[in-house]
Amino acid sequence: MLTITDTAAEAIKGIVASPEAPEGGGLRIVARSQAGAEGTLEVSVAAIPAEDDQIIEESGAQVFLEPLAAQALDDKVLDAEIEGDQVRFAVGEQA
Repeated sequence: MLTITDTAAEAIKGIVASPEAPEGGGLRIVARSQAGAEGTLEVSVAAIPAEDDQIIEESGAQVFLEPLAAQALDDKVLDAEIEGDQVRFAVGEQA
């Protein structure tokens, strides 16, 4: 199962707490496949998870993973770098 670092949890809570974000929402990750290339992950803010999403909660931060993303990220860790009001997420291997 995807794990979330404390830094990523803080970043997610900050994004979801913005005035434009829906109350009680989370970060939703969707896997998109591209012909002849590795798939990409799309990240967005969602008010609620989709019916078949896997929900990961860590330190009050919620991440909603659609099934293909959940499969691709099963043994990964989500981290973040925060610089001012900029956030960059990174996916790495679990130790």
